Amino acid sequence: MSRSENEQFMGYVRPKGKVGIRNKIAILSSVVCVNNVARQVANKIENGVAITHPLGCGQFGADFSYTLRTLVGLGSNPNIYGVVIIGLGCENITSKLLARQIKKTKKPIEFFDVQDIQGGTMAAIEKGIKLAKQMETEARELKREPFDFSHLILGLECGGSDSISGITANPVVGKITDKIIELGGTAILPEFTEWIGTEHLLKKRAVNEQVAEKIEEPIQAFLENTMKIGIDFRGVQPTPGNIEGGLTTIEEKSLGTVAKAGTAPIQGIINYSEEPKGKGLWLMIEPGLDVESMTGLAAGGAHVIIMTTGRGSPCGNPVAPVIKICGNPQTCDWMASNIDVDASKIITENKSIEDIADFLWEKLKRVINGEKTHAEELGFDDLAIWRVTGTFPFSLKKESN
Repeated sequence: MSRSENEQFMGYVRPKGKVGIRNKIAILSSVVCVNNVARQVANKIENGVAITHPLGCGQFGADFSYTLRTLVGLGSNPNIYGVVIIGLGCENITSKLLARQIKKTKKPIEFFDVQDIQGGTMAAIEKGIKLAKQMETEARELKREPFDFSHLILGLECGGSDSISGITANPVVGKITDKIIELGGTAILPEFTEWIGTEHLLKKRAVNEQVAEKIEEPIQAFLENTMKIGIDFRGVQPTPGNIEGGLTTIEEKSLGTVAKAGTAPIQGIINYSEEPKGKGLWLMIEPGLDVESMTGLAAGGAHVIIMTTGRGSPCGNPVAPVIKICGNPQTCDWMASNIDVDASKIITENKSIEDIADFLWEKLKRVINGEKTHAEELGFDDLAIWRVTGTFPFSLKKESN
């Protein structure tokens, strides 16, 4: 792809130098018990999104930390103008705790607990709507301004992979990743369980030996811990859907996964839902399950996610728009309402990877500038937080962050 150093997009200025490509009001539940309250509030707000989840109470150790960091990250994402946090009042991930952390972004924050509101649920919904309406009015005052691509964080995702993805859609996305990084931006490759068999290739791209060593650490820790509970992870990959799609080994699947990351040097490794520590390409320790993965990417600050899917996937994200690209002709036909970019023309029309990459680049720019993806139009706002206690008690050492 040709490089244009003058490429810009229109975004919303945020405090502390951040830039958003959406201008959403997040209604965030601190605990599962108030999910319905959050949803009812969000339904009454223009550009309102409910950030709900099945957790928040009775958590401890790594699960507590992961849930807290993820919810804070989602609320802190630059696509969010302001956040109304609704708690119950007796959970351990409290509305006050979340508010204190998200306030570091300097964006508008309000919080309250349902148990503190006389009248219960109905009164809490009214209070939430009132607070969010005020933010809605303020957000409407903002206008898009031009920014260069150094402000952008791109998330990379696979879902429903098949044997065609790794030679069509995935290398197309790799071209986009390289372009974003050439323009001074940032990209995140998650799905560390799908690096298996390609560790040596990733390590060669590390910016130094310390980063190279850390690429293999989480994979080995995960495999050892699953063996301790009687599961050989290599025996459950590829998944049944992957196998039906023509993949035969985890190495084949992994080669497709890492193709999305292009050729740029790897700057470092980050924990699940952590924000990259600088520009360039970063790897995220994340389990490779679509919705959990994209939740981690959005919590890590990704403005937009490109998801390759061979067998088709409808899922989206409430914070970051998800662009679907598919290289399988049958899937592009059968699931046309879910696919944003048809990469199967590489097969059916003899288009080159560069041809489709040019098309995807233009699509990406339109989405960044406000055009809705199919997942957004269809209302897919899926969210799941990775739970790790007992299966993956691994975290990067503090000095590596």
